[in-house]
Amino acid sequence: MPSAIAELSAVSLDCTEPPALAAFYSALTGGEMTHDNPEASAIVLPGGPQIIFLRVPGYRPPTWPQGDRPQQFHLDFDVDDLDEAERAVLELGGAKPDFQPNPERWRVMTDPAGHPFCLCPRRR
Repeated sequence: MPSAIAELSAVSLDCTEPPALAAFYSALTGGEMTHDNPEASAIVLPGGPQIIFLRVPGYRPPTWPQGDRPQQFHLDFDVDDLDEAERAVLELGGAKPDFQPNPERWRVMTDPAGHPFCLCPRRR
């Protein structure tokens, strides 16, 4: 197997309110807030990379599963219990789109800025 050329250090998400979105993902993942201001906020995930949240004037969220603004990419999060994790995301201010391609195997959710992400059963 060839050696790695690069290592993922961060994923950046556009939004209108970086501190609020950073707080959402910090609560979702247990990540630690490392930078927090109205233009850019960041969290570092436990044992992993950062998620950076960047303020973009006029940001318009993706439309999922179809529409004018495709999802572009999404994040997957492993969870122990899909139903419990779904409830927690909703309590944090996330949403659950009506269209769910395979809700017994994973749940598509959206963060408060409208980015889709999936909750997936943790592989044991």
